[in-house]
Amino acid sequence: MKTRAAVLRDVDKDWEITELDLEPPKAGEVLVRFVAAGLCHSDDHLRTGDIPVRYPIVGGHEGAGIIEETGDGVTRFKPGDHVVCSFLPVCGHCRFCARGMSNLCDLGMLLVDNCLPDGTFRFHGGGEDYGQMCLLGTFSQWATLSEHSCVKIDDDLPLETAALVGCGVPTGWGTAVNAGGVRPGDTTVVYGVGGVGINAVQGAAFAGARHVIAVDPVAGKRAVAADLGATHTAADAGEAQQIITEVTRGVGADQALVTVGVVTEEVIAAAFAAIRKRGTVVVTGLAGPGKKTIQVPGFELTLFEKRIQGALFGGGNPFEEIPRMLELYRSGRLKLDELITTRYRLEDVNQGYRDLLDGRNVRGLIVHGH
Repeated sequence: MKTRAAVLRDVDKDWEITELDLEPPKAGEVLVRFVAAGLCHSDDHLRTGDIPVRYPIVGGHEGAGIIEETGDGVTRFKPGDHVVCSFLPVCGHCRFCARGMSNLCDLGMLLVDNCLPDGTFRFHGGGEDYGQMCLLGTFSQWATLSEHSCVKIDDDLPLETAALVGCGVPTGWGTAVNAGGVRPGDTTVVYGVGGVGINAVQGAAFAGARHVIAVDPVAGKRAVAADLGATHTAADAGEAQQIITEVTRGVGADQALVTVGVVTEEVIAAAFAAIRKRGTVVVTGLAGPGKKTIQVPGFELTLFEKRIQGALFGGGNPFEEIPRMLELYRSGRLKLDELITTRYRLEDVNQGYRDLLDGRNVRGLIVHGH
């Protein structure tokens, strides 16, 4: 079948809308008709080269849609099922899944080539194979996926909203609740309140933090953070440090959550300085794989027993966290609709990323036309 998709052909190139050939599902695979896809900063990392991948590639790793067809051996899904896609596949039986660390499933090792688990490709065009961002490719009207990348959801949930819980929402929420271990009464500072950081703010507030300090240079994002649980906001790390010193009487924050779009040595240094003895810095944001962004005083690390923790998908299990986020949304405890700043057509994907980089969006959303 034919499908229209937004693709990248190389580093520093714009997204290109093209028509591709799509193979039907093989054993263990499903065909999904996407309804909506989130514009996450990680896809821009493909353009800048901060996430190394094989080109050409179909973008998009946040998405929700409807199962159109299933391959041999698929028992978890049937045509007509509504699904959210997980940007991390979960096989359920590798050594990491067996140890309760499904966010580190061995299938994730396929993300560099972005082929499906059998090592082959389903998108083709002009004699080339096209990879799928995070084995998904939600910037396409249709995609053939591994069943390990899909989570069934209730049919009455709005798919445009549900698309957000495939990455940014549980990643940010889990950064606070799982990796950061926020507890009632804590002081938590969040550096960067875009699509991931705004949900770290929500997660910290939900977990009972007494003070949630949102740090972002964009006034509009600070205003959204204040609406969604931040008790204080700051335009930069220096201003945040003054607030932390005041509200903790000089003790320091319990957690510093680094959710900026591109991690730098400066933001890590600020986060490390902000935490108390045995406090935790959680690093969720990314920089290029060759960039050394963490340099801290070992003297202070040892004597104050400070901790630096990386977090992928917020340290949670996608097949558990995605349904949990939607149940919290249904109960009114998690705000999702309020995160969507602008909706775009697939053709407007480049404008969507310009708006993201210019700070106009908390989260942009592609709504597919079929």
